[in-house]
Amino acid sequence: MSENNGGIQRPDGKVKAIDTDYQIGQDNIALKVGPLGLDIHNRVFAISGLSIVMFVVLTLAFRNSVEPFFEGLRGWLTSNMDWFFLSASNIFVLVCLALIVTPLGRVRIGGTEAEPDYSYAGWLAMLFAAGMGIGLVFFGVSEPMSHFSSSLGGVTVENGVRTDWAPLNGAEGDNAGAQALGMAATIYHWALHPWSIYALLALGLAIFSFNKGLPLTMRSIFYPLFGERIWGWTGHVIDILAVVATVFGLATSLGYGASQAMTGLNFLFDIPLNNSTQVMLILAITALALISVVAGLDGGVKRLSEINMGLAALLLVFVIVVGPTAAIMGGFFDNILSYLGYLPALSMPFGREDANFSQGWTAFYWSWWISWSPFVGMFIARVSRGRTVREFITCVILIPSTVCVLWMTAFGGTAMSQYVNDGYQAVFNAELPLKLFAMLDVMPLAEITSVVGIILVVVFFITSADSGSLVIDTIAAGGKVDAPMAQRIFWCSFAGLVAIALMLGGGLAAAQAMAVTTGLPFTVVLLLATFSLLKGLVSEPRKPANKPGALAFSTK
Repeated sequence: MSENNGGIQRPDGKVKAIDTDYQIGQDNIALKVGPLGLDIHNRVFAISGLSIVMFVVLTLAFRNSVEPFFEGLRGWLTSNMDWFFLSASNIFVLVCLALIVTPLGRVRIGGTEAEPDYSYAGWLAMLFAAGMGIGLVFFGVSEPMSHFSSSLGGVTVENGVRTDWAPLNGAEGDNAGAQALGMAATIYHWALHPWSIYALLALGLAIFSFNKGLPLTMRSIFYPLFGERIWGWTGHVIDILAVVATVFGLATSLGYGASQAMTGLNFLFDIPLNNSTQVMLILAITALALISVVAGLDGGVKRLSEINMGLAALLLVFVIVVGPTAAIMGGFFDNILSYLGYLPALSMPFGREDANFSQGWTAFYWSWWISWSPFVGMFIARVSRGRTVREFITCVILIPSTVCVLWMTAFGGTAMSQYVNDGYQAVFNAELPLKLFAMLDVMPLAEITSVVGIILVVVFFITSADSGSLVIDTIAAGGKVDAPMAQRIFWCSFAGLVAIALMLGGGLAAAQAMAVTTGLPFTVVLLLATFSLLKGLVSEPRKPANKPGALAFSTK
């Protein structure tokens, strides 16, 4: 194990460290630029940074031709590689569920005697806010209603080609059937599969850093496969892919956040909805994110995550209490059963007739989650030291999945009830970013709750930009977690600029296309990382289940 740990805490108790002469940060360039210090991995920082700058320049230079190109690129990738994305995501779920029930679940991150760094409340708030904050607010109403309406419309065939967007075979004219299928399809996109993607990458990063003594960076996971070659170009390519995937995955989420926040502000206060106002909003939120960056992990991301989870919980309770309470509570269990019932068909990679759904929705989602996974995975790894593998997988997958089901049931179920029982058409007919505000508009305290919704998006935006810059900087600094603050400020500003470039160049279509493009090669990386993680876990010491102190869950 290297003596230079780059700010990573030493293991407590027994571990199976990797014996390597590599020193964390040995390939870095450290210099002073005025009052600011830099400590960067020369190849990873330079190549990933220049690649992204080149992309931004070309996007802004050829704005008129960029949008159709991006739309065509996304369509080609999702229609030709959908089977690959679906197959890979199924593998990730199966591996995670296996880790919960096998003896490997007793391995503890950070050593056999390691203690958790954060309480359960703080830990869960951070991983949840980083993982899906903006997405839940954006899609909480819009996705269930979209799947419900397309299912209700049934199957449409034109010139021998199916043109509808209904999941599976739809439920034409059947309100109850369309609700069940719509909620099952939504939960499929927000429960076990995406969180398994996050969990596996996060666990690999945590084990190879806190237990094996390697840098907290993507290349470390691959030591069992490539050995010392990870310190050369094999590792450089992996880390460069991780940086680029993270930047574009983050930009996609920031694009969704900016779109919904501006739509809400236009809906409530008639603020013009155009590129200029969205650029101003991204700049303002990036500035707030920079303040959070300077405040540090505990003073910035942790505190904002806890505040945002409190606001999200208040809005959730409000919708449950004021909305169709009995239907929401009963629907929670019904939706889980519907999800489990439809899961085999929804996750089938081959022989699908619902191409628009499986390619336009599912394949895009999996590529987006995968491109987002270096960011979320590394952030979760940073805050998960001291947890057992079983505790880690259970909490990172099952608890957030349950909360996602409750959130989608409350918001999506309320919107469906408004349409089916009250004849309210506005949510059914609204554009995706407006559906949340259309649903809240006919409930008590509509202006207040809509403002809360906008605040949620903005603060999730800030935490994502802050924690994303932390992750990108760690990779670009060769795995150092104590790199100079100036670098995190640079990457936070950079992510905001990329989001602006994508917004101006092609809107959400550009952001989505880049998420899919970077998600494809990173899916291969993640599959290899899964195999390498299993090899690494097998060698780790673990406490016997029958000895004191071997409880799977920590009490802190």
